[in-house]
Amino acid sequence: MAATKRVSSDYDWQSECIITAGGMSGILNCLLALLEPGDEVIVPAATFASVASPVIQTGLKPVFVDVDKNSYNIDPKEVQKAISDKTKVIMPVHSLGNPADIKAIMEIADEKGIYVVEDCCESHGAEVDGKKIGSFGHMSTISYFVAHNITTGEGGMISTNSEEFNDVLRSLREFGRISQKDNEKNRFIRDEKLGYYDKRYVHERLGYNFRMTDPEASFGIIQLEKLDKFNGIRIKNAYNLTRKLNKFEKYFQLPVCSPNTKHTFYGYVIVIKPDAPFGREEIINYLENNLIETRPFLGGCLPDQPAFRKENIKVIGNLPVSRHLRDNAFFIGCHPGIGENQIDYVVEKISSFVKNHTS
Repeated sequence: MAATKRVSSDYDWQSECIITAGGMSGILNCLLALLEPGDEVIVPAATFASVASPVIQTGLKPVFVDVDKNSYNIDPKEVQKAISDKTKVIMPVHSLGNPADIKAIMEIADEKGIYVVEDCCESHGAEVDGKKIGSFGHMSTISYFVAHNITTGEGGMISTNSEEFNDVLRSLREFGRISQKDNEKNRFIRDEKLGYYDKRYVHERLGYNFRMTDPEASFGIIQLEKLDKFNGIRIKNAYNLTRKLNKFEKYFQLPVCSPNTKHTFYGYVIVIKPDAPFGREEIINYLENNLIETRPFLGGCLPDQPAFRKENIKVIGNLPVSRHLRDNAFFIGCHPGIGENQIDYVVEKISSFVKNHTS
């Protein structure tokens, strides 16, 4: 509990923070708290599998919409097209540190009476108008996986401003127990069948074990103190990459930061433009052979992934941007362990590759 209060106050998240075993278990917990089987959840097509998998696992239907061509985040215009009588949640993902157009999403949701669950798993410390992402939606999730901006090894967190949601989320996270508030004063209750009974062993719903361990939480508190420093290095590295790779704008689309946002760069995304005389396969193989690791844009276009092709999903439109990212996008590291020498090495290798394919 001390750890969650620390995050709520220091990190400027919502008033209630619930530690979980990971970002995906946090999403699963949120959906279980809000929805009934058959409800629809609007999600971006270009994202990681952990966004859509819990939707299906809880008996809900994911509705995939396309993303914005500049931010690679869920497109509010496409969200409008996807809303039906069964829509209960919009789940914007702040992809790879770049804030989604959360204000537009909240306007749509408020107008239609739809819940918003923000997925902030890759975007620790990102902001819109000086306000932390994760503080806009009805619920928000974050991940502390080892590769993220801060880590507990494994782990995650949910935040909400709703006391009612907080009670349900904590119950679902921990075996379906009834509220454990005021246990020090009132640990026992009377139940019509259980009689005089210890609250810690009374279960009001079917629950799970989505808890984080105490050592992981302790580690996370110290990591939180370093977040601003870590993000500052990531932003500097991304700025330097853009400054030095801008000469290749004919061939590459480099990251774009929307006005009044803070992008915290989980990774540095490069998208190959249609007229480039080379493809992604060629450049990533070249970079990998020169010891520069690459990653695709997460799951690319999730409806095209084998796991989702056979499921009961809905797709809005042809998803041209998501499929362009599937085929042409990759990202490279810009984490705090990278310095000026490594940035220069990456730029040198990309420059050499482009020269060999354009001269």
